[in-house]
Amino acid sequence: MTTRNDQIERYTGSQRAAHWVSAISFILLALSGLALFHPAMAWLANLLGGGQWNRILHPFIGVLWFLVFARFALPLMGSNVITGGDLKWLAQVRRVLAHDASGIPPVGRYNGGQKVLYWVLLLGMLVLLASGVVIWEPYFADRFPVDLRRIAVLAHAVTAWGLILSIIVHVTASVWTAGSLTAMVRGKVSRAWAKHHHPGWYREVG
Repeated sequence: MTTRNDQIERYTGSQRAAHWVSAISFILLALSGLALFHPAMAWLANLLGGGQWNRILHPFIGVLWFLVFARFALPLMGSNVITGGDLKWLAQVRRVLAHDASGIPPVGRYNGGQKVLYWVLLLGMLVLLASGVVIWEPYFADRFPVDLRRIAVLAHAVTAWGLILSIIVHVTASVWTAGSLTAMVRGKVSRAWAKHHHPGWYREVG
């Protein structure tokens, strides 16, 4: 996992590719979903060729997102198990935001906040997939009772909004933590960065 000079590999090329395809897919899903959510945002459907194409492509992009996100996230599940140290990290997140690491347990490959986001995205993705299948016309919707479809529409909308907000937090945190975005672009981080932000992981791979 170590590389030449002062760099450590954090993400492989295939992981980065899966991440960025997943990110683009999610953006398209969010925008096309908003076009379906309220008439005031119907103009967003033009990004996918208009209302009819928007309705057709939205669920197919959802399936693509599910497959690519699963390809990226599932191999990282072991690194995202929430431990007692993560709970302590989350309890002292204000100190973390103030760049005060005193008394905070060493962070492994991912910190407590990143792990919570991981599980929110993973579980939310499953809810979107299941509810999306129930309301997917013309292929599956007619096979389910009307009441179940109504519940699925509500679950789909609420979960989608929750994930959009979660992704906004994720992007903000990535920009706020210098070096995080670079890691997903180039795949490598400096030893100093790893030692400072993820000392537990640094001891494992450094």
